[in-house]
Amino acid sequence: MADILDWTNADLDQLDMAAYEGKADDMAARLREETGAGRLPFLTMPYEAALKKQLAGLKGYLDGFEHMLLLGIGGSALGARALQKAFHPGQDRPGHDGKWLWIADNVDAYALSDYMDRLPPEKTVVVTVSKSGGTIETVGQYFIIKEWMKERLGDAWAGHMLLVTDEKQGFLRGEVEAYGIKALPVPDNLGGRYSVLSAVGLVPALFLNMDIDALLSGAREVADVLAAPKLSGETLAKTQAFRLAAWGAALMDKGFTEMIFFAYIPLWASFGDWFAQLWAESLGKEGKGSQPVPAVGVTDQHSVNQMFMDGVRNKACLFLTCPTLPAGPKFPADLPDQFAYVRGKDFGELIQAEGLGTRMALSKNGVPLVEIQVGADGPKQAGKLIGLLGAATILTGWLMGINPLDQPAVELGKRLAKARMNADGLKDEKADLNAFLTAQRDLREF
Repeated sequence: MADILDWTNADLDQLDMAAYEGKADDMAARLREETGAGRLPFLTMPYEAALKKQLAGLKGYLDGFEHMLLLGIGGSALGARALQKAFHPGQDRPGHDGKWLWIADNVDAYALSDYMDRLPPEKTVVVTVSKSGGTIETVGQYFIIKEWMKERLGDAWAGHMLLVTDEKQGFLRGEVEAYGIKALPVPDNLGGRYSVLSAVGLVPALFLNMDIDALLSGAREVADVLAAPKLSGETLAKTQAFRLAAWGAALMDKGFTEMIFFAYIPLWASFGDWFAQLWAESLGKEGKGSQPVPAVGVTDQHSVNQMFMDGVRNKACLFLTCPTLPAGPKFPADLPDQFAYVRGKDFGELIQAEGLGTRMALSKNGVPLVEIQVGADGPKQAGKLIGLLGAATILTGWLMGINPLDQPAVELGKRLAKARMNADGLKDEKADLNAFLTAQRDLREF
Protein backbone atom coordinates (compact mmCIF):
# COMPACT_ATOMS: atom_id res chain seq x y z
CA MET A 1 0.00 0.00 0.00
CA ALA A 2 1.07 3.59 -0.61
CA ASP A 3 2.18 5.98 2.10
CA ILE A 4 -0.17 8.95 2.05
CA LEU A 5 -1.18 12.13 3.84
CA ASP A 6 -4.93 12.64 4.15
CA TRP A 7 -5.75 16.37 4.21
CA THR A 8 -9.53 15.90 4.33
CA ASN A 9 -9.85 17.18 7.91
CA ALA A 10 -7.01 19.72 7.93
CA ASP A 11 -9.48 22.68 8.00
CA LEU A 12 -7.52 24.44 5.27
CA ASP A 13 -10.38 26.86 4.57
CA GLN A 14 -9.93 28.67 7.86
CA LEU A 15 -6.15 29.07 7.41
CA ASP A 16 -4.21 31.56 5.31
CA MET A 17 -2.24 28.87 3.52
CA ALA A 18 -1.71 31.07 0.47
CA ALA A 19 0.51 33.45 2.43
CA TYR A 20 3.01 30.63 2.92
CA GLU A 21 2.46 28.65 -0.25
CA GLY A 22 3.46 31.83 -2.11
CA LYS A 23 6.91 31.56 -0.56
CA ALA A 24 7.74 28.30 -2.34
CA ASP A 25 10.20 29.99 -4.71
CA ASP A 26 12.06 31.65 -1.81
CA MET A 27 12.13 28.41 0.16
CA ALA A 28 13.42 26.46 -2.84
CA ALA A 29 16.20 29.01 -3.31
CA ARG A 30 17.12 28.70 0.35
CA LEU A 31 17.18 24.93 0.16
CA ARG A 32 19.46 25.08 -2.87
CA GLU A 33 21.79 27.45 -1.05
CA GLU A 34 21.87 25.56 2.24
CA THR A 35 22.24 22.09 0.76
CA GLY A 36 24.82 23.32 -1.75
CA ALA A 37 26.89 24.77 1.09
CA GLY A 38 26.72 21.50 3.06
CA ARG A 39 24.67 22.99 5.88
CA LEU A 40 21.80 20.51 5.71
CA PRO A 41 23.33 17.01 5.91
CA PHE A 42 19.98 15.79 7.25
CA LEU A 43 18.71 16.13 3.66
CA THR A 44 21.81 15.58 1.54
CA MET A 45 23.25 12.71 3.61
CA PRO A 46 26.74 13.10 2.11
CA TYR A 47 28.06 10.75 4.76
CA GLU A 48 25.85 7.80 3.71
CA ALA A 49 28.30 5.80 1.56
CA ALA A 50 31.17 6.10 4.02
CA LEU A 51 28.90 5.32 6.96
CA LYS A 52 27.58 2.16 5.33
CA LYS A 53 31.17 0.95 4.90
CA GLN A 54 32.00 1.78 8.51
CA LEU A 55 28.91 -0.01 9.76
CA ALA A 56 29.68 -3.06 7.64
CA GLY A 57 33.12 -3.14 9.23
CA LEU A 58 31.59 -2.95 12.71
CA LYS A 59 29.03 -5.72 12.21
CA GLY A 60 31.28 -8.59 13.27
CA TYR A 61 32.57 -6.59 16.24
CA LEU A 62 29.06 -5.78 17.51
CA ASP A 63 27.90 -9.35 16.99
CA GLY A 64 30.35 -10.35 19.70
CA PHE A 65 28.29 -8.63 22.42
CA GLU A 66 24.97 -9.45 24.05
CA HIS A 67 24.38 -6.05 25.59
CA MET A 68 24.81 -2.48 24.38
CA LEU A 69 24.75 0.35 26.90
CA LEU A 70 24.08 3.60 25.08
CA LEU A 71 25.13 6.77 26.88
CA GLY A 72 23.40 9.77 25.32
CA ILE A 73 20.74 12.38 25.95
CA GLY A 74 18.15 14.22 23.86
CA GLY A 75 18.74 13.65 20.17
CA SER A 76 21.53 11.21 21.01
CA ALA A 77 18.98 8.82 22.51
CA LEU A 78 15.40 9.56 21.41
CA GLY A 79 15.80 8.34 17.84
CA ALA A 80 17.57 5.17 18.94
CA ARG A 81 14.81 4.43 21.42
CA ALA A 82 12.10 5.00 18.80
CA LEU A 83 13.79 2.54 16.45
CA GLN A 84 14.34 0.04 19.25
CA LYS A 85 10.69 0.09 20.29
CA ALA A 86 9.49 -0.09 16.68
CA PHE A 87 11.72 -2.87 15.39
CA HIS A 88 13.10 -4.74 18.39
CA PRO A 89 10.09 -5.01 20.70
CA GLY A 90 11.01 -8.41 22.12
CA GLN A 91 13.12 -6.85 24.86
CA ASP A 92 9.91 -5.65 26.52
CA ARG A 93 8.15 -9.01 26.29
CA PRO A 94 8.29 -12.32 28.20
CA GLY A 95 10.97 -14.82 27.32
CA HIS A 96 13.27 -12.49 25.40
CA ASP A 97 16.57 -14.20 24.59
CA GLY A 98 18.00 -11.85 21.97
CA LYS A 99 20.23 -8.83 22.22
CA TRP A 100 19.64 -6.13 24.81
CA LEU A 101 19.91 -2.37 24.28
CA TRP A 102 20.01 -0.22 27.41
CA ILE A 103 19.75 3.55 27.01
CA ALA A 104 21.11 5.75 29.79
CA ASP A 105 19.62 9.11 28.84
CA ASN A 106 19.27 10.85 32.17
CA VAL A 107 21.18 11.77 35.30
CA ASP A 108 19.77 8.75 37.12
CA ALA A 109 21.98 7.34 39.87
CA TYR A 110 19.63 4.40 40.45
CA ALA A 111 19.82 3.26 36.83
CA LEU A 112 23.55 3.81 36.43
CA SER A 113 24.25 1.81 39.59
CA ASP A 114 22.01 -1.01 38.36
CA TYR A 115 23.81 -1.14 35.01
CA MET A 116 27.14 -1.54 36.78
CA ASP A 117 25.74 -4.08 39.26
CA ARG A 118 23.88 -6.25 36.78
CA LEU A 119 25.40 -6.00 33.30
CA PRO A 120 28.19 -8.47 32.48
CA PRO A 121 31.02 -6.19 31.27
CA GLU A 122 32.66 -8.95 29.24
CA LYS A 123 29.47 -9.23 27.16
CA THR A 124 28.73 -5.49 26.98
CA VAL A 125 29.72 -2.75 24.54
CA VAL A 126 29.33 0.83 25.76
CA VAL A 127 28.43 3.42 23.11
CA THR A 128 28.88 7.05 24.12
CA VAL A 129 27.21 9.62 21.85
CA SER A 130 28.08 13.30 22.05
CA LYS A 131 28.84 15.46 19.03
CA SER A 132 30.69 18.08 21.09
CA GLY A 133 32.27 15.59 23.45
CA GLY A 134 31.39 17.96 26.27
CA THR A 135 27.81 17.04 27.16
CA ILE A 136 28.31 16.63 30.90
CA GLU A 137 25.26 14.40 31.44
CA THR A 138 26.68 11.93 28.90
CA VAL A 139 30.43 12.37 29.42
CA GLY A 140 29.88 12.20 33.18
CA GLN A 141 28.42 8.72 32.75
CA TYR A 142 31.28 7.85 30.43
CA PHE A 143 33.82 8.71 33.16
CA ILE A 144 32.10 6.40 35.64
CA ILE A 145 31.49 3.52 33.20
CA LYS A 146 35.08 3.80 31.96
CA GLU A 147 36.39 3.23 35.48
CA TRP A 148 33.95 0.34 35.96
CA MET A 149 35.18 -1.28 32.75
CA LYS A 150 38.82 -0.81 33.79
CA GLU A 151 38.18 -2.42 37.15
CA ARG A 152 36.35 -5.39 35.66
CA LEU A 153 38.23 -5.95 32.40
CA GLY A 154 41.69 -4.52 32.97
CA ASP A 155 43.58 -3.63 29.80
CA ALA A 156 40.75 -4.98 27.63
CA TRP A 157 38.38 -2.16 28.64
CA ALA A 158 38.92 0.00 25.55
CA GLY A 159 37.83 -2.85 23.28
CA HIS A 160 34.37 -2.62 24.85
CA MET A 161 33.92 1.07 24.15
CA LEU A 162 32.65 2.84 21.03
CA LEU A 163 32.48 6.62 20.69
CA VAL A 164 30.22 8.57 18.33
CA THR A 165 31.47 12.13 18.29
CA ASP A 166 33.03 14.92 16.24
CA GLU A 167 35.52 13.66 13.70
CA LYS A 168 38.29 16.14 14.58
CA GLN A 169 37.83 17.76 17.98
CA GLY A 170 36.37 17.54 21.47
CA PHE A 171 37.14 15.54 24.58
CA LEU A 172 35.84 12.23 23.24
CA ARG A 173 37.91 12.58 20.09
CA GLY A 174 40.90 12.91 22.41
CA GLU A 175 39.90 9.65 24.10
CA VAL A 176 39.86 7.93 20.71
CA GLU A 177 43.40 9.09 20.01
CA ALA A 178 44.70 8.35 23.50
CA TYR A 179 43.32 4.81 23.90
CA GLY A 180 42.60 3.57 20.37
CA ILE A 181 38.86 3.33 21.05
CA LYS A 182 36.69 2.57 18.05
CA ALA A 183 34.80 5.64 16.85
CA LEU A 184 32.35 6.88 14.25
CA PRO A 185 31.84 10.54 13.38
CA VAL A 186 28.82 12.77 13.78
CA PRO A 187 28.79 14.82 10.56
CA ASP A 188 29.31 18.57 10.70
CA ASN A 189 26.14 20.68 10.84
CA LEU A 190 24.03 17.72 11.96
CA GLY A 191 22.21 18.60 15.18
CA GLY A 192 21.19 15.86 17.56
CA ARG A 193 17.47 15.98 16.84
CA TYR A 194 18.18 15.52 13.11
CA SER A 195 20.81 12.81 13.59
CA VAL A 196 18.91 9.55 14.00
CA LEU A 197 19.84 8.33 10.50
CA SER A 198 23.55 8.91 11.09
CA ALA A 199 25.86 6.81 13.27
CA VAL A 200 23.96 8.24 16.26
CA GLY A 201 20.92 6.07 15.63
CA LEU A 202 22.26 3.52 13.19
CA VAL A 203 24.93 2.00 15.45
CA PRO A 204 22.30 0.72 17.91
CA ALA A 205 20.09 -0.19 14.93
CA LEU A 206 22.93 -2.29 13.51
CA PHE A 207 23.48 -3.97 16.87
CA LEU A 208 19.81 -4.98 16.89
CA ASN A 209 20.02 -6.24 13.28
CA MET A 210 17.62 -3.70 11.78
CA ASP A 211 17.43 -3.09 8.05
CA ILE A 212 19.57 0.04 7.84
CA ASP A 213 19.45 0.17 4.05
CA ALA A 214 15.65 0.32 4.18
CA LEU A 215 15.69 3.11 6.77
CA LEU A 216 18.03 5.21 4.65
CA SER A 217 16.18 4.40 1.45
CA GLY A 218 12.92 5.59 2.95
CA ALA A 219 14.43 8.87 4.09
CA ARG A 220 15.94 9.43 0.66
CA GLU A 221 12.53 9.17 -0.99
CA VAL A 222 11.66 12.40 0.82
CA ALA A 223 15.06 14.09 1.01
CA ASP A 224 16.34 13.64 -2.53
CA VAL A 225 13.61 15.84 -4.00
CA LEU A 226 14.30 18.62 -1.48
CA ALA A 227 18.07 18.43 -1.91
CA ALA A 228 18.03 18.47 -5.71
CA PRO A 229 20.50 21.09 -7.05
CA LYS A 230 17.88 22.46 -9.45
CA LEU A 231 14.91 22.36 -7.07
CA SER A 232 12.22 24.78 -8.24
CA GLY A 233 9.51 26.46 -6.24
CA GLU A 234 6.92 24.65 -8.34
CA THR A 235 8.40 21.27 -7.44
CA LEU A 236 8.79 22.18 -3.77
CA ALA A 237 5.18 23.34 -3.53
CA LYS A 238 4.01 19.86 -4.54
CA THR A 239 5.93 18.09 -1.76
CA GLN A 240 4.11 17.00 1.35
CA ALA A 241 6.95 18.32 3.52
CA PHE A 242 6.39 21.87 2.25
CA ARG A 243 2.63 21.57 2.52
CA LEU A 244 2.95 20.39 6.13
CA ALA A 245 5.25 23.34 6.83
CA ALA A 246 2.78 25.85 5.36
CA TRP A 247 -0.01 24.20 7.35
CA GLY A 248 2.00 24.30 10.58
CA ALA A 249 2.93 27.96 10.17
CA ALA A 250 -0.63 28.97 9.18
CA LEU A 251 -2.02 27.14 12.21
CA MET A 252 0.17 29.15 14.58
CA ASP A 253 -1.05 32.38 13.00
CA LYS A 254 -4.60 31.35 13.96
CA GLY A 255 -3.70 30.57 17.57
CA PHE A 256 -3.27 26.81 17.32
CA THR A 257 -0.43 26.62 19.83
CA GLU A 258 -0.35 22.84 20.41
CA MET A 259 0.51 20.10 17.91
CA ILE A 260 -0.64 16.64 18.95
CA PHE A 261 1.28 13.67 17.55
CA PHE A 262 -1.24 10.85 17.94
CA ALA A 263 0.31 7.46 17.07
CA TYR A 264 -2.09 4.63 16.27
CA ILE A 265 0.80 2.29 15.50
CA PRO A 266 1.55 0.89 18.97
CA LEU A 267 5.19 -0.02 18.30
CA TRP A 268 5.83 3.45 16.87
CA ALA A 269 4.57 5.32 19.92
CA SER A 270 8.10 6.45 20.87
CA PHE A 271 8.32 8.41 17.64
CA GLY A 272 6.05 10.83 19.48
CA ASP A 273 8.83 11.61 21.95
CA TRP A 274 11.32 11.96 19.10
CA PHE A 275 8.95 14.34 17.29
CA ALA A 276 8.38 16.35 20.46
CA GLN A 277 12.06 17.25 20.72
CA LEU A 278 12.31 17.88 16.99
CA TRP A 279 9.35 20.28 16.89
CA ALA A 280 9.86 21.99 20.25
CA GLU A 281 13.61 22.55 20.12
CA SER A 282 13.47 23.66 16.50
CA LEU A 283 10.49 26.02 16.62
CA GLY A 284 10.14 27.26 20.20
CA LYS A 285 12.00 30.56 19.79
CA GLU A 286 11.47 34.30 20.00
CA GLY A 287 8.04 33.89 21.58
CA LYS A 288 6.92 31.68 18.69
CA GLY A 289 6.14 28.02 18.13
CA SER A 290 3.57 25.42 19.09
CA GLN A 291 3.87 22.89 21.89
CA PRO A 292 4.19 19.28 20.68
CA VAL A 293 2.05 16.78 22.60
CA PRO A 294 2.87 13.07 22.08
CA ALA A 295 -0.14 10.79 22.47
CA VAL A 296 -0.55 7.03 22.14
CA GLY A 297 -3.59 5.42 20.58
CA VAL A 298 -5.54 3.68 22.00
CA THR A 299 -4.11 4.33 25.48
CA ASP A 300 -4.57 8.10 25.57
CA GLN A 301 -8.19 7.95 24.44
CA HIS A 302 -8.80 7.12 28.08
CA SER A 303 -6.81 10.02 29.51
CA VAL A 304 -5.68 13.22 27.77
CA ASN A 305 -8.06 12.83 24.83
CA GLN A 306 -10.76 14.53 26.91
CA MET A 307 -8.65 17.70 26.80
CA PHE A 308 -8.01 17.30 23.09
CA MET A 309 -11.72 16.96 22.38
CA ASP A 310 -13.28 19.42 24.77
CA GLY A 311 -10.57 21.72 26.09
CA VAL A 312 -9.14 24.96 24.75
CA ARG A 313 -9.52 25.14 20.97
CA ASN A 314 -5.81 25.64 20.34
CA LYS A 315 -4.85 22.16 19.18
CA ALA A 316 -4.03 20.62 15.82
CA CYS A 317 -3.09 17.00 15.22
CA LEU A 318 -0.78 14.79 13.20
CA PHE A 319 -2.49 11.40 13.27
CA LEU A 320 -0.28 8.39 12.49
CA THR A 321 -1.93 5.19 11.25
CA CYS A 322 -1.20 1.97 9.38
CA PRO A 323 -4.03 -0.10 7.85
CA THR A 324 -1.88 -3.24 7.54
CA LEU A 325 -1.09 -3.87 11.20
CA PRO A 326 -1.24 -7.55 12.27
CA ALA A 327 -4.67 -9.13 12.62
CA GLY A 328 -3.73 -10.82 15.89
CA PRO A 329 -5.80 -13.51 17.58
CA LYS A 330 -9.54 -13.73 17.09
CA PHE A 331 -12.13 -12.93 19.70
CA PRO A 332 -13.92 -16.08 20.87
CA ALA A 333 -17.29 -16.86 19.31
CA ASP A 334 -18.79 -17.71 22.69
CA LEU A 335 -19.13 -14.22 24.17
CA PRO A 336 -21.95 -12.58 26.15
CA ASP A 337 -24.57 -10.88 24.00
CA GLN A 338 -23.42 -7.41 25.02
CA PHE A 339 -20.11 -8.12 23.24
CA ALA A 340 -21.64 -9.89 20.25
CA TYR A 341 -20.31 -7.24 17.89
CA VAL A 342 -16.72 -8.57 18.26
CA ARG A 343 -17.48 -12.30 18.12
CA GLY A 344 -15.05 -14.04 15.77
CA LYS A 345 -13.40 -10.81 14.65
CA ASP A 346 -9.67 -10.20 14.63
CA PHE A 347 -8.29 -8.40 17.67
CA GLY A 348 -6.37 -6.11 15.29
CA GLU A 349 -9.65 -4.76 13.88
CA LEU A 350 -10.21 -2.99 17.17
CA ILE A 351 -7.32 -0.55 16.86
CA GLN A 352 -8.41 0.34 13.33
CA ALA A 353 -11.93 1.05 14.58
CA GLU A 354 -10.64 3.02 17.56
CA GLY A 355 -8.33 5.06 15.34
CA LEU A 356 -11.11 5.89 12.90
CA GLY A 357 -13.46 6.85 15.72
CA THR A 358 -10.91 9.11 17.39
CA ARG A 359 -9.91 10.73 14.10
CA MET A 360 -13.55 11.49 13.30
CA ALA A 361 -14.29 12.76 16.82
CA LEU A 362 -11.28 15.08 16.84
CA SER A 363 -12.32 16.51 13.49
CA LYS A 364 -15.93 16.96 14.57
CA ASN A 365 -14.69 18.81 17.64
CA GLY A 366 -12.79 21.37 15.61
CA VAL A 367 -9.26 19.94 15.79
CA PRO A 368 -7.48 20.45 12.43
CA LEU A 369 -6.00 17.05 11.60
CA VAL A 370 -3.72 15.55 8.97
CA GLU A 371 -3.54 11.77 8.87
CA ILE A 372 -0.14 10.27 8.06
CA GLN A 373 -1.00 6.80 6.82
CA VAL A 374 1.92 4.45 6.16
CA GLY A 375 1.30 1.43 3.98
CA ALA A 376 3.30 -0.85 6.28
CA ASP A 377 4.99 -0.53 9.65
CA GLY A 378 8.43 -1.39 8.25
CA PRO A 379 11.81 0.35 8.37
CA LYS A 380 11.45 1.98 4.95
CA GLN A 381 8.26 3.71 6.09
CA ALA A 382 9.95 4.74 9.33
CA GLY A 383 12.75 6.32 7.31
CA LYS A 384 10.18 8.19 5.22
CA LEU A 385 8.45 9.44 8.37
CA ILE A 386 11.76 10.68 9.80
CA GLY A 387 12.59 12.41 6.54
CA LEU A 388 9.13 13.95 6.18
CA LEU A 389 8.86 15.35 9.69
CA GLY A 390 12.45 16.57 9.80
CA ALA A 391 12.14 18.40 6.48
CA ALA A 392 8.73 19.83 7.41
CA THR A 393 10.15 21.14 10.68
CA ILE A 394 13.05 22.90 8.96
CA LEU A 395 10.73 24.48 6.41
CA THR A 396 8.24 25.51 9.09
CA GLY A 397 10.99 27.33 10.95
CA TRP A 398 12.06 29.20 7.85
CA LEU A 399 8.47 30.19 7.09
CA MET A 400 8.18 31.47 10.67
CA GLY A 401 11.34 33.55 10.25
CA ILE A 402 13.36 31.67 12.88
CA ASN A 403 16.38 29.35 12.78
CA PRO A 404 15.15 25.75 13.21
CA LEU A 405 18.67 24.38 13.66
CA ASP A 406 19.83 26.01 16.91
CA GLN A 407 18.63 25.88 20.53
CA PRO A 408 19.83 29.01 22.37
CA ALA A 409 17.59 28.68 25.44
CA VAL A 410 18.72 25.10 26.02
CA GLU A 411 22.34 26.23 25.95
CA LEU A 412 21.64 28.76 28.73
CA GLY A 413 20.36 26.01 31.00
CA LYS A 414 23.46 23.94 30.29
CA ARG A 415 25.76 26.84 31.22
CA LEU A 416 23.88 27.47 34.47
CA ALA A 417 24.11 23.78 35.38
CA LYS A 418 27.86 23.86 34.79
CA ALA A 419 28.08 27.00 36.94
CA ARG A 420 26.28 25.11 39.72
CA MET A 421 28.97 22.42 39.48
CA ASN A 422 31.62 25.20 39.70
CA ALA A 423 33.02 24.78 36.20
CA ASP A 424 35.78 27.19 35.21
CA GLY A 425 34.76 30.49 33.64
CA LEU A 426 31.03 31.24 33.44
CA LYS A 427 31.44 34.36 35.58
CA ASP A 428 28.10 35.88 34.61
CA GLU A 429 26.24 32.61 35.04
CA LYS A 430 27.74 32.09 38.51
CA ALA A 431 26.68 35.60 39.54
CA ASP A 432 23.14 34.97 38.27
CA LEU A 433 23.05 31.61 40.02
CA ASN A 434 24.21 33.08 43.33
CA ALA A 435 21.58 35.82 43.14
CA PHE A 436 18.88 33.28 42.35
CA LEU A 437 19.84 30.96 45.20
CA THR A 438 20.21 33.69 47.80
CA ALA A 439 16.97 35.51 46.98
CA GLN A 440 14.20 35.23 49.54
CA ARG A 441 12.13 32.21 48.64
CA ASP A 442 8.50 31.43 49.43
CA LEU A 443 8.99 28.00 51.02
CA ARG A 444 6.12 26.10 52.62
CA GLU A 445 5.80 22.55 53.87
CA PHE A 446 3.24 20.27 52.26
